[in-house]
This record gives sequence, C-alpha cells and structure tokens, in this order.
Amino acid sequence: MSSEMQEMIDQAEKDLLHTYNRYQIVLDHGDGVYLYDTDGKKYLDFMAGIAVFAFGYNCKEYNDALKDQIDKVIHTSNYFYNEPAIKAAHMLRKVSGMDRVFFTNSGAEAVEGALKAAMKYGYLGDGRTDHEIIAMNHSFHGRTYGALSVTGNEHYREPFGQMCCNVKFADLNCFDSVEALVTDRTSAIIMEVVQGEGGLFCASEEFLRKCRELCDRKDILLIFDEVQCGMGRTGHMYAWQKFGIKPDIMTTAKALGCGAPVGAFLMTEKVAQNSLVAGDHGTTYGGNPLACAAVAKVLEMFERIDIVGHVNEIAPYLESKLDGLVNKYVCITGRRGRGLMQGLVFDRPVGQIIKTAMDNGLILINAGSDIIRFVPPLIITKADVDAMIAILEPAIAMQ
Repeated sequence: MSSEMQEMIDQAEKDLLHTYNRYQIVLDHGDGVYLYDTDGKKYLDFMAGIAVFAFGYNCKEYNDALKDQIDKVIHTSNYFYNEPAIKAAHMLRKVSGMDRVFFTNSGAEAVEGALKAAMKYGYLGDGRTDHEIIAMNHSFHGRTYGALSVTGNEHYREPFGQMCCNVKFADLNCFDSVEALVTDRTSAIIMEVVQGEGGLFCASEEFLRKCRELCDRKDILLIFDEVQCGMGRTGHMYAWQKFGIKPDIMTTAKALGCGAPVGAFLMTEKVAQNSLVAGDHGTTYGGNPLACAAVAKVLEMFERIDIVGHVNEIAPYLESKLDGLVNKYVCITGRRGRGLMQGLVFDRPVGQIIKTAMDNGLILINAGSDIIRFVPPLIITKADVDAMIAILEPAIAMQ
C-alpha cells in the first residue's frame, strides 16, 4: 500500500463514523468485472457492491443514460409526475407481475414501506393497531428500525432495545413453526426467498406454497423481500417466480438501479386499494428522475441482453467449480444458494481466507463468520469463474 492510500484511510478514520470495518483499500475506478484501487492494483470483483452491479463497471450504455438525464433534470419531488418514473414503474410492473409501485431510495426503505402497508391493511380490516408480523430466523431486512425489527438475528437488534413492530420469528422451511405463531392479530408474514446475509438458505417450494395458502385462508399478507435475491440473480427475474408463488407485497433494490440508489416496494391491486393512501407514506428523493432513468435503462438492458438467460447459462458452471472445492477441502462443509447467489460454508471463520484472496486480487464477501458469499456481476463468464477459483483455492489451501 502506498503512503498516499494510507493517508486517505487515516483521514477517513478521523472523519467518518466508524460503523463499518472496511477493507483497507481505497477504490478508484472499475471496468467490466474488475475494480482498481488508487495505487492501480487490479481486483476481480465477486462482490458487485453487494449484489448491485449487474452489468459490472463502466458500462457505457448505462452511464450515458444517467448523463443524459443529468442534463435534463435530476430532481423535482413527488408533487409532480416525471417521465422516467412513469416509464420505470410500467416496466417494473411488467417484469414483476405486481400491480402498484412505490419507489424508495434503498432496500431498507422499501421494507419500511412494505411493513407500513401491511399494518395499514390490518388496521382497515379490524380497526386495531396491535397487529403482529411473522418473520424468519436468520433473515436480514435492513438497518432502519422497522427493517431491523423483522431481521431474524438478535445480535443486530439487541443494542437498540424495544423494536417498533410486534414481531415473532419462525424458521425458514418449517411451516409448523410459522403456523404456530399465527393469531387473529397477524397481519403479515415476511421472508427472503433466498436469504443473503443469513447464510444463503433457500426457501423451498413446499414451504412457500403452504405459507401462501395460510395467508389466503387467514387474510394475512405475504411479503417477499427480494432486495438481494431479485433482479435476475437466482435465474429468474424475481426468485419467487421459479415456483409461481406470488406475494401480496414485494421489495426490490440493489441491481434495480445498478449503482443508482433506488429501491421499490410493489403490491397487488387488492393491497393497494386497502392500505396506503395519500398522506400515509412519502419520500423526498424516492422516484426522482435520475434514479428512475437508471431503473428504466437497467430493465431495458436486462430484457434486450437476456441477463436472466446468461445467469442460467453460467450459474451451473460456478456451482460445479464451488462443488469441486467442497469435495476437495474438508474445511468446507457445503455449498448453498441459487444462481449467481452462492455460499461456501466452512467449519471455521473465513475472514483470513477473504483477506488473502483480496491481497491476491480477488474481492469476496462473507455471510456470517463462516460463509464466503459469491454475488458477482451478472455478466461474468466461465473465464471469470476460472480466474476466481485460481485465486481462491490457494487462499483456502493456506488455512
């Protein structure tokens, strides 16, 4: 590391609130599936800004769309319509199969809106304000108070005391644990179809179907958090579409804007007509022309380039290479995940493996202390997978 990079890191540690244990790298620019630090060192990126950069870096078509919008108007507020938001909402409805869209600035904000819609739905049904939500253990929905309330990891919630929702936690893929928590106050069940931070656990078709049937019987809303597993990452535009089990409310973000800070929560027409109305929810920046120009371009490129088809072509190759590591190293106990959202489970902490790989030009991320998570740009090739394995395997062998 150069003295200049170290000086920048030292300055950042003086100025920024220390809520992240950052890797000791100052990134400067990216191109394709590679990132470069301020010293010019090159890194193969299998993190993609935490599943954000579907097209990789320095995608000219995407960049030009944002530049064009900057020259028109960046922000107007939601007191007015704007053309990019109208276009983006229509396109998002089409690919998601949902009926109504509310644009947010992030995935956590999308979860907040989804929870508010569910609580309002319950309130309009019986006039009560003490409704409950069932969430899943090991889930992760965000750091804001509402999203944190439904995050199924006590470590994240404990320092902040009483949460803002009445939440009970069940186990993913254990329907009995869900059914046992249902009362006449239950307004919603929320889950990730594929858990990200919580360990790359995939919800089974049987579990999703039983939860859907339960919600239909009891007039409970089913909420799917697709912030990380959505946008083509699992081989379907949204992970629930693999089984055709549609939620009442869905959240999306990350690759929705491919770097532009944007998210959304979507709902069926039934929920839209029986939940939030004017004055119930809002955002200053959400749905602004710049963010929605990004969304519209991303969705247009996804369809034209057939990103989902590419994911389904390359994912089996990644899986086979990761399975090869599982079979070769006793310290790896298994592989979990779907599509280009994969995890290797170790019998020990993976921090040093990730550090060694990064020292050798490969960026990875963990999911908990014992899992290496692979969420690369969706444009990766078999050659990129081979290059990743060539760096990762020696790092594993050193442990």
